[in-house]
Amino acid sequence: MTRFRDQLHPGWRDLLEGSLDLLDQIDDRLGDAPFLPERRDVMKSLSFDPAVAKVLIVGQDPYPNADDAMGLAFSTGRCDGKLPDSLKNIYRELVDDLGISHPTTGDLSPWCQQGVVLLNRTLTCVEGESNSHKDIGWKEFTDQVVSVLAAQGVVAILWGANAQEVERFFSQSDCITSVHPSPLSAYRGFFGSKPFTQVNQLLISQGREPIDWKL
Repeated sequence: MTRFRDQLHPGWRDLLEGSLDLLDQIDDRLGDAPFLPERRDVMKSLSFDPAVAKVLIVGQDPYPNADDAMGLAFSTGRCDGKLPDSLKNIYRELVDDLGISHPTTGDLSPWCQQGVVLLNRTLTCVEGESNSHKDIGWKEFTDQVVSVLAAQGVVAILWGANAQEVERFFSQSDCITSVHPSPLSAYRGFFGSKPFTQVNQLLISQGREPIDWKL
């Protein structure tokens, strides 16, 4: 059984040294119980080099079905074209915002390779039960991750009330906020918010390379 701490990029292990005991406690609590995503994917959002991180997108917890949950917030590994509703709305806004072609995949890993951290506040859940692991220590752990990223000056995209609980870690100028892309709220301010343009404008103003959002 691969321990969660062993899935971290070495840079993250160094930066989160003071939180590894908490991570081990969560790991021990979950043990061999079934949960999503698969154990090997739980720390995928923190498997990329933190030294290149420049954007953070915060989600709530994994999709509660095995076809979609893959360790990156909002991302899915499905190849059948059936995207989760929130991701459909993200793509709609992406196309409208940047005038690019609609993505043909639900896998957002190419963003991560450019320094986008796709972090759920809770990194596991029981299949079929959203938010089922919200009280086992994950939020305390991911708050430490967010604190590290804020100290590095990343730009944060915070969609919805759950994500906006970490807004306190950032200066107002480094935060882009709106309602969640869920179908329940997207028409109340997500559509038309142009988050991808806003991020790139901020990065350019800071002398950093913009993200190529095309997938």
